[in-house]
Amino acid sequence: MPRKSRRSVKRKSKPVVRQKKRPNARRNIKAEREAAEQAKREAADKAKREAAEKDKVSNQQTDDMTKTAQADKARRENEAAELKRKAEEEARRKLEEEARRVAEEARRMAEENEKNGVNNAEPTEDTSDYHVTTSQHARQAEDENDREVEGGRGRTRSAKAARPAKKGNKHAESKADREEARAAVRGGKGGKQRKGSSLQQGFQKPAQAVNRDVVIGETITVGDLANKMAVKGSQVIKAMMKLGAMATINQVIDQETAQLVAEEMGHKVILRRENELEEAVMSDRDTGAQAEPRAPVVTIMGHVDHGKTSLLDYIRSTKVASGEAGGITQHIGAYHVETENGMITFLDTPGHAAFTSMRARGAQATDIVVLVVAADDGVMPQTIEAIQHAKAAQVPLVVAVNKIDKPEADMDRVKNELSQYGVMPEEWGGESQFIPVSAKAGTGIDDLLNAILLQAEVLELKAIRNGMASGAVIESFLDKGRGPVATVLVREGTLHKGDIVLCGFEYGRVRAMRNELGQEVLEAGPSIPVEILGLSGVPAAGDEVTVVRDEKKAREVALYRQGKFREVKLARQQKSKLENMFANMTEGEVHEVNIVLKADVQGSVEAISDSLLKLSTEEVKVKIIGSGVGGITETDATLAAASNAILVGFNVRADASARKVIESESLDLRYYSVIYNLIDEVKAAMSGMLSPELKQQIIGLG
Repeated sequence: MPRKSRRSVKRKSKPVVRQKKRPNARRNIKAEREAAEQAKREAADKAKREAAEKDKVSNQQTDDMTKTAQADKARRENEAAELKRKAEEEARRKLEEEARRVAEEARRMAEENEKNGVNNAEPTEDTSDYHVTTSQHARQAEDENDREVEGGRGRTRSAKAARPAKKGNKHAESKADREEARAAVRGGKGGKQRKGSSLQQGFQKPAQAVNRDVVIGETITVGDLANKMAVKGSQVIKAMMKLGAMATINQVIDQETAQLVAEEMGHKVILRRENELEEAVMSDRDTGAQAEPRAPVVTIMGHVDHGKTSLLDYIRSTKVASGEAGGITQHIGAYHVETENGMITFLDTPGHAAFTSMRARGAQATDIVVLVVAADDGVMPQTIEAIQHAKAAQVPLVVAVNKIDKPEADMDRVKNELSQYGVMPEEWGGESQFIPVSAKAGTGIDDLLNAILLQAEVLELKAIRNGMASGAVIESFLDKGRGPVATVLVREGTLHKGDIVLCGFEYGRVRAMRNELGQEVLEAGPSIPVEILGLSGVPAAGDEVTVVRDEKKAREVALYRQGKFREVKLARQQKSKLENMFANMTEGEVHEVNIVLKADVQGSVEAISDSLLKLSTEEVKVKIIGSGVGGITETDATLAAASNAILVGFNVRADASARKVIESESLDLRYYSVIYNLIDEVKAAMSGMLSPELKQQIIGLG
């Protein structure tokens, strides 16, 4: 073959070989893939089988443990039932033996009386005493009355017996018969021989005492307990002596002692609580009314100066922040706002550290908490405290990241810091909505309102609209012209003008109601805050407000609460006196800073008192001699003069009579409108750093 043709053959054969190799490689790759997939499927099936076997084993172990626990529980119940049955049988056997013994003793004594002659026998206390009272003079009067009654019966019988003799022969009676009739009449008047025996024979004492249901209050006298058990007071005193307690018939004993005595004497005891009237009044509500959707109550919480009031200010489109002294909120403001999608009630709480109790009250009275955090400042101490209050009240959180328009704002930093305290954003798998807002520019306000209403829809908030109202006191103060004023947040029902309300220790009829704008209103429904007038005194912030039907019952419940509070307060004072006595014995001389504090609202009094008491050290102690709501009066000035105290007025002033006492006694009077300044100056006075000029300065006196 020529060389050229061989080369051409070789060239033609090479592609054929390549074409044969390519399908084989593809088939190999495909087979490898199928083998890998088959191995994966087998591994997955094996893992599923192993998981199923593990679940089966764990379920079997759980079932075994459950069966074992149920068997143990059934065995314990059977043992307890057996012990209870044995105890009941033993108690029943003892009662039967006691009854047989008493009956046998009574029968034996009755036989002895018959043998010895009942008319000559002196009646004993246990078997034949038929007197009702224990006094000797009362017994004699009772015996005299019985003799007169029996004497009248004797004269009637003797007259009936004498009538047949008169019909026969008037002179047939002998002298002996007349003497006998005369003796019978005398015996009816004053004889002791037959009448006593007839009375004793006419009354048979039961062989076994009658067991009664004895109702015992928290305290009871020995005499009242004896009357309830229908026994003599001496028997109760004997029973108490057996128990190791000495008592007189008029002595007051506690509920536990009375219960022991009554049960010892075989009676059934029913313990009565003293607050039954209170529970009856509080439970007397309108029932059967249909619950309707209500507006959410939202509390704005956060650190001081993070923009809570400014945020609410923009929402309400009114200037609230400018009216606060020092630019910080020192009261709980309650407002309701109408939005396009519904109404929202806002509570604005203080952010300063001293107002912890006011923030706690705000969290307790709310449905949703809006936590305001400054984007440039991050999480601060009061922010953490607000989170704790919301968690304690089990209230959902909506986080408003304020001041987002500032250049140093960092949204991610706020999320990271809040996540360390359990507040996780929704995009991270949490439950809290994070809304970037700017109270100054108005950015994100609509998103915040929509987030609040969305959270309210999830909560499905409902309340009875038509019925007796109930709510909580948000704030209270004493107005010089209007008297006690309370800001009330209605939770259920409708509060009307003229309703009788019970509010903690106070009660009264609602004389007037005003909304947050100062306008007179006649009624307030659920989630509406109003100011009410007409209470008997200034209630404590946080007290429950309840509409009752009867003013008399409301007064009784209020007086009962005041009495209980007084008892607790006296017991606490007694305890503190004892502790102080031992503390003064162990410590040296302790300097005290006495303060008489007056503020405009109850919440400020609580906050300032707590803050001042926390300033106390081992060497210098702050002592609040007196505190209250309202202006500084002559009584306050006299108290300060007697105790060498400093007069402190927070947003209040002294009246004319008080100023005269202050000038004559040269008292130290101070006015404050910002709590920072008050605490700092008291701290400086305790440290001895306050200059004489500032200490002697009196502000606002004419």
